[in-house]
Amino acid sequence: MEEVPGSVGTSASFSLRLGQTIFSGASLFFMALGAQFYSYTAFRYLVTVMGLAIPWSLTLAIVDGYSVLVKCSIRQQGIVVIIIVGDWVLSLLTLAAACSTASVVDLLLHSDSSYCPRKVCGRFQISAAMAFLSWFLSMASSLFNLWLLPSL
Repeated sequence: MEEVPGSVGTSASFSLRLGQTIFSGASLFFMALGAQFYSYTAFRYLVTVMGLAIPWSLTLAIVDGYSVLVKCSIRQQGIVVIIIVGDWVLSLLTLAAACSTASVVDLLLHSDSSYCPRKVCGRFQISAAMAFLSWFLSMASSLFNLWLLPSL
């Protein structure tokens, strides 16, 4: 069986999943710091998606860490397909949430300043940036696992 760096059960996959968890948590944290996030649907959508991404990424990080420590492979075609589909769905949701949040923040910053104070909008911008970083890592791990799939 081919060893693809970044695919499920490797230390690179563990670091990708840990990064996804950290960036998703940071995005959720910075969004929750703003007391006005519930006023906009895009912000609530980002909070919901990050709330889904954190347990998914953390669970797969634990599975990868266990697989690396015990040196047991969990590479079975059915499991890898489920992980790929879950990653694709979650990465598309994360991208949509990050894009919508970034566009709403941009709209609020370029409109009247009474809608969003600079400090609060800055936190929302950081939250959107963290969501984009989480999406990038999620898509990377999904592509690595997709690359592994034909060899199973």
